Amino acid sequence: MTRRRDYTPAQMILIVAGVSGSGKTTVGAMLAGRLGWPFADADEFHPAANIAKMRAGIPLTDDDRWPWLRAIGAWMDERIARNESAVITCSALKRSYRDVLLSGRPQARMVFLAPDRQVLARRLAARHGHFFPQQLLGTQFADLEPPQPGEHVVTIVPAEDPGDTVASIIAVVFGGEKGPGTDAAAGTSNPPSASDAAGGDHEAEA
Repeated sequence: MTRRRDYTPAQMILIVAGVSGSGKTTVGAMLAGRLGWPFADADEFHPAANIAKMRAGIPLTDDDRWPWLRAIGAWMDERIARNESAVITCSALKRSYRDVLLSGRPQARMVFLAPDRQVLARRLAARHGHFFPQQLLGTQFADLEPPQPGEHVVTIVPAEDPGDTVASIIAVVFGGEKGPGTDAAAGTSNPPSASDAAGGDHEAEA
């Protein structure tokens, strides 16, 4: 029987971020399972009005997203107060959104998944029953501010196999063998354009 490895002795709230279709829910849930930590999907924190807008193909505004981000932050604070580690997802498209989640929470770390836009479009086209329609992908890229050096956000290009992406996240976040193309110590990646949805403190290819 394979036992879960305790990757870190310290408390951590690990946020798996990225645009819709980046695989953050699948990867986040799998990562939480590997670590033995509680998991929450940020979609669960959207008020009914937000979900109704997205179902209707209406993009969310900052005013729509602030209460949602505060609810996610409150969930994180509950885990922190209990000295629990956890994994949660969030699109975290803009730097201001990432700042809301990370500022004042030294226990929080963020991994931003940045697949190719064509991959995202293909995934959304194949996804059924979700309230986020494919036609809103363009609006997410319009809002996207890729993580930049100095944000303390790890950017990872996800692999086709979510398990490989999880392994890359564990390697980068918890040390040990670094993912291909990663310089975890120096953080010297050059952030690409928003159309490539990449950037950040450093970049790994899963």
